[in-house]
Amino acid sequence: MNKTWLIIRHEIFTILSRPSFLFVLFGIPIIGALIFSVGGQLSRGNPAQNILSSLIGSPQTVQTEGYIDQSDLIKQIPADVPAGLLIAFSDETSARQALQTGEISAYYVVPSDYLQTGQITAVKANFTPIGDGGQSGWLEWTLKVNLLGGNTQLAQLLNGPINVEKTALSAAPQREQSSMLTYFLPYGVTMLFYIIILSAASLLLNSVAKEKENRTMEILLASVTPTQLLSGKIIGLGLLGLLQTIIWVGTGRILLARGATTFNLSQAFQLPPSFLFWGLVFFLLGYAVYASLMAGLGALVPNLREATQATILVIFPLIIPIVLLSVLIQEPNGTLAVFLSLFPLTAPVTMMTRLAAGTVPIWQTLLSAVLLAITAVLIVRSVARMFRAQTILSGQPFSRKLFISTLFGKP
Repeated sequence: MNKTWLIIRHEIFTILSRPSFLFVLFGIPIIGALIFSVGGQLSRGNPAQNILSSLIGSPQTVQTEGYIDQSDLIKQIPADVPAGLLIAFSDETSARQALQTGEISAYYVVPSDYLQTGQITAVKANFTPIGDGGQSGWLEWTLKVNLLGGNTQLAQLLNGPINVEKTALSAAPQREQSSMLTYFLPYGVTMLFYIIILSAASLLLNSVAKEKENRTMEILLASVTPTQLLSGKIIGLGLLGLLQTIIWVGTGRILLARGATTFNLSQAFQLPPSFLFWGLVFFLLGYAVYASLMAGLGALVPNLREATQATILVIFPLIIPIVLLSVLIQEPNGTLAVFLSLFPLTAPVTMMTRLAAGTVPIWQTLLSAVLLAITAVLIVRSVARMFRAQTILSGQPFSRKLFISTLFGKP
């Protein structure tokens, strides 16, 4: 046990002596808190989704446009259309000339057979493939009002009920579907746990591969057993990853709690205290799985370069929730989300996504943790078989077949 403790202490002090790790550990949360504080000063009580919209979206500018009404349907411009936004032209020649001189940014031709075809021609100097719908909504609104004899209230009702009162049977506060935070909160949580688990596990891979490459491993194995070496590295780097999880998740939860007043943030966007508990549980179990796999990978590769190239074999299951993130956020209790949160190799990230996106039945969370814990024990035992002196010091090229067969107990 003494030797294992020495390895644990060595790994912790070695990583903590790196400025890059200290920056990741403390610098990123501090930068996030500063950005939060600046945003709070700018918001002054404005809803958080408005701030997100202003940061992400580009400023909207209203430009004058023209139209040629060959169907003689437009008798009036609705009062809610900005003055001077739509200019009527008698023919397309004058509209085109106004477009060329810059008097208007675009014009629309409403053909005489519009009532039969429903088609309108839009003409603009330059079109871009994305986001070039122009302001055609104003012309559409104008046509709709005129088709209904100028009745704007009836035109609004055609778009759907004006006021919809939503009532949820759940006692928990419900998030607004239109809010950008409904998507970005679970998105941020997903990326957070993906980065933490992957970075902590990668530290172990780099440590083993570098010590093999510079032959430090030979000196270590002269005084400690492979099991002591593996245990010390997993526990030491795991404690650092746990510290990072506590700092990052704790900082995020504190900022969200403060956002209730600073950004006028709805109570529905507050993460419960149990979220931090489950975050620690799924980090530890996810780390045990992936750090062990990385350690086994490091034991079989001759150098760090080959270790980096073979990493995709191990981390591929973690990438699946990232690829399917939109589906998981939109349907956190759907069949796909439930399956990925129970499947051990995708559970650490997927379950945290579901917990951030909505309410998860407690039995699913417990079952996921149990299955993940069983998988972690089995993988640690399998990797321990790889951590043998003759394997670590062999220097043979990496073989996927050997890695998978050894993992399943077929050396």
